[in-house]
Amino acid sequence: MTSRRPLLRAIFDAAVAAAHPDVVLPAFLPAAPRGRIICLAAGKGAAAMAVAAERHYLDTFGFDPAKLTGIATTRHGHGVPSRRVKVIEAGHPMPDEAGLKAADDTLQLAATAEADDLMLVLISGGGSANWVAPANGVSFAQKQQLTRALLRSGAPIGEMNVVRKHLSRIKGGRLARAGHKAEIVTLAISDVPHDDPSAIASGPTVPDPTTLADARAIVAKYRLEVDPAIARALEDAANESCKPGDPAFARASFELIARPASSLEAAVAAVKAAGYDVLDLGADLEGEAREVAADHAKLAREARALGRRMAIISGGELTVTVRGQGRGGPNQEYALALADLLKDMDGVAALAGDTDGADGGGGSASDPAGALVDAEVIAAMRTQKLDPQAFLANNDATAFFAATGGLLQTGPTLTNVNDVRVILVD
Repeated sequence: MTSRRPLLRAIFDAAVAAAHPDVVLPAFLPAAPRGRIICLAAGKGAAAMAVAAERHYLDTFGFDPAKLTGIATTRHGHGVPSRRVKVIEAGHPMPDEAGLKAADDTLQLAATAEADDLMLVLISGGGSANWVAPANGVSFAQKQQLTRALLRSGAPIGEMNVVRKHLSRIKGGRLARAGHKAEIVTLAISDVPHDDPSAIASGPTVPDPTTLADARAIVAKYRLEVDPAIARALEDAANESCKPGDPAFARASFELIARPASSLEAAVAAVKAAGYDVLDLGADLEGEAREVAADHAKLAREARALGRRMAIISGGELTVTVRGQGRGGPNQEYALALADLLKDMDGVAALAGDTDGADGGGGSASDPAGALVDAEVIAAMRTQKLDPQAFLANNDATAFFAATGGLLQTGPTLTNVNDVRVILVD
């Protein structure tokens, strides 16, 4: 049968394009202030968002370039050339020294804001790792150790961020506290299920409903071994995040400019245009990647039994509890589980990818975005006598798909609206 790879890639690309900063940001940018524009951005879309803002104010409205300044901190490989806003590339998912300095510089610049200034905060997924400012008494190495433990624990991003924001000088509303004299406008691209503002980049400019007690409960839930300094910090009332009613938010506003649901709608439209019925499972799925794959494989078999030409589409952010020593993110693990579960079912093709262009990996711009499963992958698996279960046991999906030709390689997309998963049943 005809390869479904071009169609799967077109569906994925439609979802990504719907959330690109050049498309979604300009309509939400506020009027220019009497004073300066201080643009502070973080996340995988940070540089692209900052450049789109520069274009809007400098080119469209002729704003004085001398009054526009800022810092955009993004993942390594996700930078783009800018004019006035300094672009810094930093570590993700593991924070690094570049992110540490960028967060300090960001806080210092925010503290210079005056009443006539506009502090324009542009955030996207990845901002929690890009802006790392450990709480007093916590070292950078201890914060890295905690991040590593959280990443391996299988905790969903919301729970990870509850812990991180209570060990930070910039998250949990504290950036707003630093720049409280100015008008603060935060525009965000959501990468979290249910679009919770306090979870996107750990909510640097919004009130935080979670508490230190919540953070301690999450550490206990996943039995994380933390440094004594971390444990002490989570008991220290001085590390409580900013709550509703805090003066920091007196002149602050927040707006979502792109949501996973909107990108999933673009994917659905592309699938329907290709002539498939659609089973839309929504943009907020969470859970262990291989368990969700088992549920979706069952749905694919049910569609086949009914003789339907069906596309099963879902978004959200899955997790992997790491027990092995291999490489790969939740999308690749989901696809690997599908390859095992659907290997005897002809006429099925699937894609699972992270819309930021990186699924797990070591923080390189060349990390895979996810993986595809189709007849070519299954044939290569059989020819090479590869056992998907063995790769799953070692959490080594990247090696499996590298061997079978199923890696999805997109490079940085400069946005981030969670994952897109598509199963085509012909």
